[in-house]
Parts: sequence; C-alpha cells; structure tokens
Amino acid sequence: MSTYLSQVWQLLRNYVRDISLQEMPKTTLVETKVGLSLGKSIKVNKSVKFAQGNLQEDSWSQRLQESLEKWTISKSSLTSKIGDRISGPLPSELCLRVCDRQMHEEIYDLLGNRALKSEIVNQIIELVVSSQKIDPEVLFWRLEDFYRRWCQGEFIDATPDDNLPQKTKLKLATQNIAIGLRQVDIYTGLNVLILLLELHRYAQEQHELKEKITFYPSAQPDTDNFFTSQLLRIINYSDALEIGNFSSIVGQFLKGGNFCSAYLGDANLTGVDFSGADLSLAYLGDANLTGVNFIGANLSGANFGDANLSGANLTGANLSGADLSSTNLSGANLSCANLSRADLNRADLSSTNLSRADLNRADLSRADLSSTNLSRSDLSNAILFGANLSEANLSNVSLNHADLCRADLSGADLSYAILNGTNLSDTILFSTNLSDAILMAADLSYAKLNGAKLNNARLNGAMFLGADLSGVDLSRVSLNEADLSGVILSEADLSGADLTDAILFGTDFSYANLNSANLSGSNLSGAILNGANLSHSNLSYAILSGADLSDANMEKMTWGKKQQWEGVRGLKTAVNVPEALKEELGLN
Repeated sequence: MSTYLSQVWQLLRNYVRDISLQEMPKTTLVETKVGLSLGKSIKVNKSVKFAQGNLQEDSWSQRLQESLEKWTISKSSLTSKIGDRISGPLPSELCLRVCDRQMHEEIYDLLGNRALKSEIVNQIIELVVSSQKIDPEVLFWRLEDFYRRWCQGEFIDATPDDNLPQKTKLKLATQNIAIGLRQVDIYTGLNVLILLLELHRYAQEQHELKEKITFYPSAQPDTDNFFTSQLLRIINYSDALEIGNFSSIVGQFLKGGNFCSAYLGDANLTGVDFSGADLSLAYLGDANLTGVNFIGANLSGANFGDANLSGANLTGANLSGADLSSTNLSGANLSCANLSRADLNRADLSSTNLSRADLNRADLSRADLSSTNLSRSDLSNAILFGANLSEANLSNVSLNHADLCRADLSGADLSYAILNGTNLSDTILFSTNLSDAILMAADLSYAKLNGAKLNNARLNGAMFLGADLSGVDLSRVSLNEADLSGVILSEADLSGADLTDAILFGTDFSYANLNSANLSGSNLSGAILNGANLSHSNLSYAILSGADLSDANMEKMTWGKKQQWEGVRGLKTAVNVPEALKEELGLN
C-alpha cells in the first residue's frame, strides 16, 4: 500500500508541475478593471509583485501564486488524470486525500512562519481577482475545509509522522528560523482565517458570488444550541501565546464578517474592526471591546451585558433590542445608532455621543448619561427612571411620553426639546435650560426647578403639584390650562406668560414678575400676589376670591366688567391701582 501511495503522490506532483509550466505565462499582461475587497476598482497592468519585506524569500510570491492556482484545480480533474497514468483503478477517496494532503502541507509551508500584513493580503486578493487560472469559489471551499479541520485541532493533534505543524517547525529550523510549534499552528490558522474573511468580503460585493461564498468564522448558526463558540476558542487559543495576539493579527480583517449568533463572552477584542459586520444575536457579555470599530454593524439582539465598550465607535450601528445593561460605553460614539428597545439599564454612557440616535422605548433606568451629547435623538417612550443626565446636551431631543421620574437633569440643555406627556415628577431640574421646549401635559409634580430656564416654553396642561419654581425664568411661557395649584412661584419671571384658564389655587406669586402676563379665566382663589408686578397684565374673568394683592403693582392692569372682587385682600395697600378700578371698588 505504501508503494502504491508513493506512486500516486509522485504522479500528482509531476502532473501539477507539468500544468503549471504549460499554462503559466512568463508575465501576466491582464489589463482589466477588477473590484477589490477595498471597495474600489483598480487597473492590473502587470504581474502582481509581492512586497518582500519580512518574508525575505525571493521565491515566496511565485510559490504562492503557483499554489493558489493548484488549489483551485478541480479534484475530479486530478482524479481522472492521475488514474490514466497508473495501472488499475484509482480509489477516488484516496486521490482526494492525497490532493488535500499536498495542499495542507503547502499551506503550512507558506503561511506558518509569521502573520500576514494588510499589504500582502491585498496583493493576494488582487491576484485571486485578476488571475484567470484561480477560481475564487473553489479556493474558498478548499480553504474553508482546511480552516474547519484546523479549528478541530486535526493537524496539531496528528501523530509525529503526519504532524504538519511539527514538520514545518523542523523545516524552519534548518533555515535558522526558531519558532514554536504552537506559533506555527496559530500563524497558519489565523492567516487562512484572514484569507477567508477577505474572500467573503470581496464576494459579498459581487452579484455572481454573493450567494456562493459565505463565510461563518464561528461556524454557521446552530438551531439546536443557538450560539456557536468556534471563534471564541480560536481567540483564546491565539491569546495563549500573548494577550491580544488575535486582535493584533486578525482584528483589522473582521470588517464585514458574518458573526451571527457567535458566543464571544469574556473575549479580548480590543481595537478590532467590526465595521459593517453582522453580530446580530451574538453574545459579548463581559467582553473587552475597548475602542472597537462597529460603524454600520448589525448588532440587533446582541447581548453586551457588563461589556467594556469605552471609546468604541458605533456610528450608525443597529443595536435594536440589544442588551447593554451595566455596559461601559463612556466616551463611545453612538451617533445615528439604532437603539430602539435596547436595554441600557445602569449603563455608563457618560461623555458619550448619542446625537441623532434612535432610543425609542429604550430602557435607560439609572444609566449614567452625564455630559452626554443626545442632541436631536429620539427618546420617545424611553424609560429614564433615576438616570443621571446632568450637563447633558438634549437640545431638540424628542422625549414624548418618556419616564424621567427622579432623573437628574441639573445643568442639562433641553432647549427646543419636545416633552409632551413626559413624566418629570420628582426630577432634579436645577439650572436646566428648557427654553423654547414643548412640555404639553407634562407631569412636573414635585420637580426641583430652582434656577431653571423655561422662557418661551409651552407648558399647556402641564402639572406642577408641589413643584418649587421660585426665581425661575418663565418669561413668555405658555401655561394655558396648566395646574399650578399650591406651586411656589415667588420672585419668578412670568412676564408675557400665557396663564389663561390655568388653575392657580393657592399659588404663591409673591414678588413675581407678571408684567404683561395673561391671566384671563384663571382660577386665582387664595393665590398669594403680594408685592407681585401685575402691570399691563390681563385678569379678565379671573377668579380672585381670597387672593392677596397687598403691595402688588397693578399699573395699567386689565380686568373684566363683571369681575368679582369680593374677598380679595390687600387692595388698600396695592400700588398704581387704576382710577377706574378704585371708583368701582370705592377705594377713593
């Protein structure tokens, strides 16, 4: 049997050498445009030349080109050709094993020395695309078969006679290249992984190859086990040599990859490039993803619980329904990201860029959003209970029907924000800028509004039960039909405010500025207006029973002809009372 196998092996080598000599031109003069994985077209005018740099072998590029061409020769063609050259029938299974064996040996010889650099990888893909002798689909399937076997440890676990990593290590030793057995195996496997990732990315941009070449580095999603852990084992195996080894070698080639349902819990993926990649339904809990590039990535339904994403770039990423609870996203860029229905409970989003992000129905309970940029983002129906939004930029944000109960918005910018029906009860709004904001039917009960700016805000139908608005800027605010019963508005600026039909029962307006305010139809029963500036204000049809107007400035005030003044207190000490009103009330 050994003699027979040796005969087959020799014939195979001779056959492949013959076709290489016959078919390979001295120079390749292909002048055509080819689409590369880099997403642009180039013109190939001469044979591809590989940068020697660290490889040092002058023959390496020629050997690689020959090997790539041989690896794409169909196995059926090899079987028939070799079968014609030997006596007796040749078992096809034996021939295929011989073909694979030669390819696997050449892969270790060519790729087991060191990690491929990006410029070399680009040149390899350029060669694959431009050469008429290399079939990308056949090359992909054969490399994927090698990758699957390598992941299972087939080569490094083989007996000494068949152990390709060991044979390669010994060959390199004869060239005075000292390298460990695991290094040979890891470099080879990761280099093949890189080539498969690049072939996948190139194919996904080509209509005729898109359905034929699809690579799953962590294996195709398993419907029974759901998660696949193959890639995590590779990462941990690679990092056994040095922490971060996988990221430094493969990290830049992960863009556009298919990692759907991959299990990557606790993985170290610092600084890798996942831009445009599919990580939907993947598990990345407790993973180190510091500075990772997730631009345009599909992360829908992914689990990032307790992961470190500080400084990560998630611009335009799809994180809908993702679990980001207790995640560290400080300093991350989430602009234009889709975070609808995402769980960000207790997440650290401090100093994060969330401008124009979609956070509709997201759970941000007790999240840290201090100094975060949320301008023009959509937080409609979001849960922000107890969240820290101090000094955050929320200008032009949509917070319709959001829950901000007990949230800290001190110093935040909410100018031009829309908060219709929003729950702001017991919220801290110290020095918050709410100018020109729309808060129709918002609940501001027991909110802390000291120093807040609400000028030009629309608060129609808003509730302020127990709120403290003393000294607040409410100039030109719209409080039509708002309920301000018992609210403290002492020394507040309400000049030009619209308080028509508002409920102001027992409200404290002492020394407030109500110059040119419209209070017509409002209920001021029991309201405290002592020392208030009511000049040019409109009190037509207002209910004033029990109100205190002592020391109030009533200059050029407007009142109704059938105004009820019974029970109004302090009129004798009010200043600048119009003469007509004095006559009507008999105060002359």
